[in-house]
Amino acid sequence: MDKIWEEMYAAAKAVQNDREISGYVSAGGVAAAIYSVSGKIYTGVCIDTCSTLGICGERNAIFNMITNGENAFTRVLAIMPDGKGGAPCGACRELMVQLMPDTYKDVEILMDYETERVVKLGVITPEWWI
Repeated sequence: MDKIWEEMYAAAKAVQNDREISGYVSAGGVAAAIYSVSGKIYTGVCIDTCSTLGICGERNAIFNMITNGENAFTRVLAIMPDGKGGAPCGACRELMVQLMPDTYKDVEILMDYETERVVKLGVITPEWWI
């Protein structure tokens, strides 16, 4: 595992704190980290609500990056509640594609930390609807 993935995993793990915010909102079951083109790591956690107002950890991390003045990244990972990785959902993929329509296919996704399995966003999202 290369150092950047290790740092991203540690950063996401540090913010993953599954908790109930209220009877209607929970947060932190899934944590994510993205690696920006400038070399910074941004994190986010999922926020689940009883309606459709929630947000995935990956999109939260992307919004954190945008809030901090950047708009492109090269790597993404998510840590599920069981500590394993997983693929971004359709909404997260769609945001990534819209954010970087010319370069999204090259974004690396760490699917499994233990086996070091990495896939490109272009492999799991080969065709864009626009």
